[in-house]
Amino acid sequence: MGARLRGLWGSRRRRVISVLLVLAVVGAGITVTALAGSAPVRREVLSVPVGPGVDGRPVRLDATLFLPGGAARAPAVVLAHGFGGTKDDESADALDLARHGFVALTYSARGFGHSGGQISLDSERYEVADARRLIDLLGRRREVLQDGPGDPRVGFAGASYGGALSLLVAGHDRRVDAIVPSITWNDLGQALFPQFAAGAGGGVFKRLWAGLFFGVGSAPAAKQPAATPCGRFAADVCAAYQQAATAGTLTPAIRDLLKASSPATVLGQIKAPTLLIQGETDSLFPLSEADANARGIAATGTPVKVVWYGGGHDGGAAETGRLRTLARGWFDRYLRRDGSPADTRFEATEVSAGLSTTDSAAAPTVRTAPGYPGLPGRPATRSVRTSLSGEPQIVESPAGGSPAEVTSLPGLGAALGALGAGLGSLPGQDARFDSTPLARDFRLVGTPAVEVHITSSAPDATVFAKLYDVGADGASSTLPQQLASPVRLSGLPADGRTVRISLPAVVHTFPAGHRMRLVVSSTDQAYALPQTARTYRVSLAGDRAMVSPSVPLQAAAGVPGRLLWAIALVALPVAVAGGWMWRRRKRAVAIAGADTSLAGVPLVITGLGKAYGDGFRAVSDLTLRVERGQVVGLLGPNGAGKTTTMRMMLGLIRPSEGEIRVFGHRVSAGAPVLSRVGALIEGPGFLPHLSGRANLELFWRATGRPAADARLDEALDIAGLGSDVERKVRKYSHGMRQRLAIAQAMLGLPELLVLDEPTDGLDPPQIREMREVLRTYAGDGRTVLISSHLLAEVEQTCSHCVVMDHGRLIAHGSVGELVGASTSVAVQVDDPGRAAAIAGGLGATDIVTSATGVTLTLDGTGPAALLRALVEAGLAVSQLAPQRRLEQAFLSLVGDGHE
Repeated sequence: MGARLRGLWGSRRRRVISVLLVLAVVGAGITVTALAGSAPVRREVLSVPVGPGVDGRPVRLDATLFLPGGAARAPAVVLAHGFGGTKDDESADALDLARHGFVALTYSARGFGHSGGQISLDSERYEVADARRLIDLLGRRREVLQDGPGDPRVGFAGASYGGALSLLVAGHDRRVDAIVPSITWNDLGQALFPQFAAGAGGGVFKRLWAGLFFGVGSAPAAKQPAATPCGRFAADVCAAYQQAATAGTLTPAIRDLLKASSPATVLGQIKAPTLLIQGETDSLFPLSEADANARGIAATGTPVKVVWYGGGHDGGAAETGRLRTLARGWFDRYLRRDGSPADTRFEATEVSAGLSTTDSAAAPTVRTAPGYPGLPGRPATRSVRTSLSGEPQIVESPAGGSPAEVTSLPGLGAALGALGAGLGSLPGQDARFDSTPLARDFRLVGTPAVEVHITSSAPDATVFAKLYDVGADGASSTLPQQLASPVRLSGLPADGRTVRISLPAVVHTFPAGHRMRLVVSSTDQAYALPQTARTYRVSLAGDRAMVSPSVPLQAAAGVPGRLLWAIALVALPVAVAGGWMWRRRKRAVAIAGADTSLAGVPLVITGLGKAYGDGFRAVSDLTLRVERGQVVGLLGPNGAGKTTTMRMMLGLIRPSEGEIRVFGHRVSAGAPVLSRVGALIEGPGFLPHLSGRANLELFWRATGRPAADARLDEALDIAGLGSDVERKVRKYSHGMRQRLAIAQAMLGLPELLVLDEPTDGLDPPQIREMREVLRTYAGDGRTVLISSHLLAEVEQTCSHCVVMDHGRLIAHGSVGELVGASTSVAVQVDDPGRAAAIAGGLGATDIVTSATGVTLTLDGTGPAALLRALVEAGLAVSQLAPQRRLEQAFLSLVGDGHE
């Protein structure tokens, strides 16, 4: 759910990997021949009417149909996107399926992209009904293989939000023949209010993840012109979130709402063979959610295959190619009915612990078992009892849970684990119980369980149970996948309660000589915690043993030799893309910190500073505010800090102090709000062998945003490139490249446009045209910020100015305010003599007449009064050019000798 949450099918991140792969192959001079079908794929863009929205108004869904070549009818697959995504996220997978002979249908769910309606969290009445309408549509298409009248041969696939929809649709519509849900939930109440104590009631509110969802869904959609307090959410969903965020508890009303959006309610009705793919690195929907789905579906005899892979909502190993192949093979068997043998083997990815002395350098290993534990055909599961030791311990829970432990943040679990960056329990906030050193390696596969006794100074307790791998040195430790099991107990008696806690399900090998450590802590940054302080007493209960499952897994078949070259080709691009994806996940943190009071303000800078390691300070204590509709010029001598400030505005470099907010959101590297900003900083870079248009299209595709959102023709029209946009860039002059760069910055018509020296290299006529371009752009309520050393151009182009010197703000205001003390103005008229006489009558001094015009200095009378007098006298005024006035004001502020 969310950018960083769009899941396995249709992830925007995967497109970045694809682009990097293409660049790597082209750079190496290698030609790659597609192994899939070569027949052309046709696309049809559809606007599909569905039932009315929550508000009763008609709703249409934006969809695209991908049709394989050939005249034969083909089975169809509907691809549903993740929360916050659109149909375009699924285009690459749809194209892949179409090339393999399937009809593929992608669409934007209601409330997202260019579809209408509001978000109701996969409800039966709205999102599920929409999906059934799409199946109706496929039942009328002559290209789709039919099992009967109105019954198309159809599969459904999706990740996260789309994965839950796949399960719900299969439970409500028997026409669905096969499904592939990925990284999704079973019970949305358990997912957002997790409870891992047996027999206990409502759990602990997953505050950060829920806040991230609501932040994504609260932004206005393409079909929603104005933001509302609930954004794209239906009113009941909005109210439930507001109540949960305020109280932090699972009320009956919230439980009922989340239950209606939970596949748990329909598992017994699913007859479509199901391939469940779940991420091992997932603090949002952990492996326990897939386990519940698998058991519920298999209970009725429906074929189920379960795959645990090394990624998830918190990152990790994507394994995209393998999982795509598994999904396509599933559809080949159950939609094509190609006669391939049924494959219900359990597959899991084992990632080295990093502490192991035996295989610490090993790559992730895919291992298999004959079936998923707990289902028919399961492998033998060995339960290992591990004795723990430790006396009863006192654990303090601070008011509000602050300061708090940080095991994981939304989207950052894998990164924190890889870097060892999690902030462990603070002194006095946890109880620890250790095993003796292990005599041999032990591979944990599944969910360990342990009994503990908890007493509390209050009638309730909120704790988090974790299982650590402690190194032989006793100091180093690893928290597998950075996962914890939240537990909330209410109605505690004075002498406490014994509870059985399920620890996180993982695949992890504890090497010989290591210890297993149970940690029970009182805080976790990601969850809602009690607002008043508590003291807990935690002790081991029962036989003081932890029961851990272990499944005998075998290494999967090796990689075919013919693929080794392909792996070598993609390794470097994937590694580079992995680093990029890790940085993108940091966007989640920015969403939760938005200042709604500044939502309509393009730019607010407060106390900004930038100092470098060598002691040089580029910017100091910079504070300013930029409003909508302004064209703001950033002025200053060389070294004043202009470009450094612009780079900080775009998250390219990190400030040393202070903050920058764009439309209320704090700016950081990869912050989502930067999608509303266009920029040209320190010169453009284009591929010379491509046309200007092709360069712009390639740039926009790399952003992963829908092609229709680029508004390419409008940006080109504003930039005024004309037919030159079709020429190859290597034939462009410097000025044409600059105009193309500005058009690139204007793609999507961003609300804030940041340009560093936009008129650099332009001749006077082009500068004059650029002046009109920027004024026109801001005239529609957008905002432009430019840096320039051409003071005359800034004065004639900008409505406001910011003057900097030695990294500090010298002046900030409208151009009129900054030059108000300067009364020098140049005019060009058809009769300089009469103009001089009129100016003299207004009290002007130092009248200089030349062949090009008259330069006047007025005492207390502004140029507007002079202009009116000249016009009233019947003189044709061709130019009122106050270029000297801003220059004089600038020099008076920063001193002579600059620029």
